[in-house]
Amino acid sequence: MDNNVLKGKWLQIKGEAKKQWGQLTDDDLDVIDGEKDKLVGKLQERYGHSKDDAEAEYRNWEQSIRK
Repeated sequence: MDNNVLKGKWLQIKGEAKKQWGQLTDDDLDVIDGEKDKLVGKLQERYGHSKDDAEAEYRNWEQSIRK
């Protein structure tokens, strides 16, 4: 999902992100505002993931919400 699609659908899918990553706060989700790079950064910050691991986790989540 490219950044424009993610940003455009963010209001609908941020609940899915909250379910997937419970350590993300509502404020985190507001700051992320549908931007992939910000989401990946918050995953690194909250979960201690490397950038590669955070991006892989994002890709897996992205595929799951497309179904």
